[in-house]
Amino acid sequence: MAGIVVIGAGQAGASLVAKLRALGHEGPLVLIGDEPVPPYQRPPLSKKYLLGEMELERLFLRPESFYAEQGVSLRLGQPVTRIDAAARQVWLGDEAIPYDQLALTTGAEPRSLPEAIGGALGGVHLVRRLADIDAMADDFAPGRRVLIVGGGYIGLEAAAVARQRGLEVVLIEAAPRILQRVAAPETSDHMRALHEGQGVRILENTGLVRLMGTDGRVSGAELSDGQQLAVDLAVVGIGITPATALAESAGLVLDNGIAVDALGRSSDPAIWAAGDCASFPWCGGRIRLESVQNAIDQAEAVAANMLGAGQDYLPQPWFWSDQYDMKLQIAGLNTGYDRVVIRQAGEARSHWYFAGPRLLAVDAMNDARAFMLGKRLLEAGRSPDPAALADPATDLKTLLR
Repeated sequence: MAGIVVIGAGQAGASLVAKLRALGHEGPLVLIGDEPVPPYQRPPLSKKYLLGEMELERLFLRPESFYAEQGVSLRLGQPVTRIDAAARQVWLGDEAIPYDQLALTTGAEPRSLPEAIGGALGGVHLVRRLADIDAMADDFAPGRRVLIVGGGYIGLEAAAVARQRGLEVVLIEAAPRILQRVAAPETSDHMRALHEGQGVRILENTGLVRLMGTDGRVSGAELSDGQQLAVDLAVVGIGITPATALAESAGLVLDNGIAVDALGRSSDPAIWAAGDCASFPWCGGRIRLESVQNAIDQAEAVAANMLGAGQDYLPQPWFWSDQYDMKLQIAGLNTGYDRVVIRQAGEARSHWYFAGPRLLAVDAMNDARAFMLGKRLLEAGRSPDPAALADPATDLKTLLR
């Protein structure tokens, strides 16, 4: 009996196999991961785990015993070498594993700096996997000078941890402002002020020309404005790309990731995809969401559809980022906004994105009530009065009536 094989033992893969069993799938079930540890949480890696506030075992999504109890064959530290879609087989080196249905939850890989500009030097770190964080932990020592390349969420979270560990931090962003791709100028301004208040030096509109090394280890950086910095280590946070090499070699259609239909099925009817690696129909186009929430929800939807549910995946996107004592929570997608309404109620602050009269998204900074209200409004397809939102005297609960 061939059963179901899942490639990619991250958040999506773990969610998918658990949901399959919860929905009553009784056939063989194999979860394959190229890392030597059970599926684990990624968000705490570059925060609590790097700070030494979380033990390794607490990162695990479930105890390893869970998979055995559920009859899931967990194949760890074994990268898949190829997929034979015609024969419906997955190959681990010389071993072939047959499947009736296959799910790809291969996630994404961080973009690295080219070797030609110093990307392969010692002390240059990426932020994605457990091994990445373990490799940089010893470098995060008080008094060391770190260059953060990239002013997105990964770069800003790394900067926050570095300052909390007592490092001197310079962050460079090639775009005119940090968070430019994902947030309004108002949110960028708020987060910039937060970091500068903690002693981070932020250089926007500033690119990296090259990293310089001494004895094979990074020791300096040349910036696009002509500055040369002495650095002891560098952290690269310049985005991620969907992990599609296996899918491509199997002949699947790609479109900003593995292209799937609304059910999560790829161009091969026996192969499905979910999580960071998958792009799916959204508002007349295609979208790929990089978030824990999407990895869980899409994987569970795909699990149901693999068993015949036939239900389209209709996400309600939300995200979060922890930096110092600031929790930034985001509901919705701000694409196409033409107005931002600012709500300041005491220490709580939120930015509300509108396209004409329609609410698109909210950024809530240490304002859980605004986040939850925004999330509920978006799920209900309702748009509040912008003037009422901006008035700190407005009781947010009244906007749901």
